[in-house]
Amino acid sequence: MTSSQPEFEQRVTDLEAEVISLKRKIDELSTVQPWWEQIVGSFEDDPIYDEAMKLGRHYRQSLQAKPSSRIEKSFIGHGHSRY
Repeated sequence: MTSSQPEFEQRVTDLEAEVISLKRKIDELSTVQPWWEQIVGSFEDDPIYDEAMKLGRHYRQSLQAKPSSRIEKSFIGHGHSRY
C-alpha cells in the first residue's frame, strides 16, 4: 500500500456519501407538489371567486370588437350612408 492509498480511499468514501446525499435531495424534490397543484380547488364553491371570474369574462368579451358593427361604423363615419 502506498501513502496515497488511504487518501484515495477517503476521497472515495467522501464521494459515496455525497452521492447518497444528492440522491436524497433528488428524491425529496421529486415528491414536492407543484405550487399550482397545491391551490387547485381552493376556490371551489366560493361565490366571490365565481363573481370575479364572471366579471373577468365579461370584461374580456367587451374588448372583442364585433366585426360587422366596426366595419359599418368605419364606413358610415366617412360620409357614406348605411345603404
